[in-house]
Formats: sequence, structure tokens, C-alpha cells
Amino acid sequence: MRILLVEDDNMIGEGVSVALKDAAYAVDWVKDGEAAEQTLKSGEHQAVLLDLGLPKRDGLDVLQHLRKVGSKIPVIIITAREGVEDRIRGLDLGADDYLVKPFDVNELLARLRAVVRRQGGQAAPLLTNGTISLDPSTHKAMCGEIVADLSTREFALLHALLLHPGRILTRTQIEEHIYGWNEEVESNAVDFLIHGVRKKLGAEVIKNVRGAGWMVEK
Repeated sequence: MRILLVEDDNMIGEGVSVALKDAAYAVDWVKDGEAAEQTLKSGEHQAVLLDLGLPKRDGLDVLQHLRKVGSKIPVIIITAREGVEDRIRGLDLGADDYLVKPFDVNELLARLRAVVRRQGGQAAPLLTNGTISLDPSTHKAMCGEIVADLSTREFALLHALLLHPGRILTRTQIEEHIYGWNEEVESNAVDFLIHGVRKKLGAEVIKNVRGAGWMVEK
């Protein structure tokens, strides 16, 4: 899953980026409101972590514009503005959650998992297609009686497929879910990860659609 981090504080931005990558998210980081608006036009991201006190364009203005143009992308505000009126305004403008700095990064990750589940119409903590189940909090995958610990990249790949069961994802679409802007992608990386997941869970868990891509059954 690809996250856009909008944060002008270098120390906080570095810390959050590392934590997100360790949790198997692909992260793109911008440092001002105008860059955030331009980046979000691409539609490549599945969630936004949005600071409010940003250069060039305030975070609330970015949020208001997003909702005005019809974007439903989940947005979690991360800010030092702790007043009740600020929280009310942020939520009323369309934020899905509001977290005050300083925060525990594990709480941020839990809130991110929660808003992504709600966006996908799921309440349960496990992501499943009825055959394969994936626990985003532990990176464990289950298929029948098999329980396997996935690597960070393996988890990201299976997570991308389980978000869209029955839908074929191309190599490029999978890479966009797994890798951020500055991460080098080897030509056979997706094949290597699929091989790893199949080895742990079974050869049939990920279907290859020749010439098109890969999918998990719906």
C-alpha cells in the first residue's frame, strides 16, 4: 500500500517514513501543501498522513480541496494543533482521523490500519478473500491450516492483491503498491516475491494470468 506523507519537519518525517517502510508500506514524502496537492492528482496513493502547519498551503486547505474535488482517499491529520476546535474543524472538513504530536508511531500505524479497513468496507482486523487471510498487525498469513510469517515485501504484495480479490494486477500496479519514489525496483522483484509467498502458503494462492498479471480469487 502506498502512503503520501505530508510533513515539513525533517526529524518527524524521517521517523515516520522509516516506521511506515518497516510496516511494509511504500512511502512518498513531500514537505509543503502545494506539492501535496500536485502529487495527489496522480491517484497513486491509498492514504495520506497530513500535517497542518505546512509551507505554501495549509494542511486544512489541502484537505478541503481534496474533498471538494470528490477524493475519498483516507486522510489522517498529524499535527501539533491540539485544541478541540482544531480537531472538530479537521474532522468536519473530511479527515478520517486526527492525531496530535508527539504520538507513538505504533498508535499511528494502528489508526492507519483502521481507516484503510473502513475505506475498504471491512470492520474485521483480518483481510481475507475467504481462503487466504492476512493480519496487517503481525504480517502473518493463513491459508487452510498453514500459518506463515511473511517478509515485509511479501506482505505488501499479498496485501495489494487481497485488497482487490478477483481483479488482475499488472506488474506495474503491484510495484506501485510496494515501492516508493526513490526505491530501486529490480526487473524480477515481483516474480521473486510471488515465488516466496507461494512457497510459504501453497502454489495456488496467487494465480498467474498469462500476459496480464496476477490475482487472488474472489
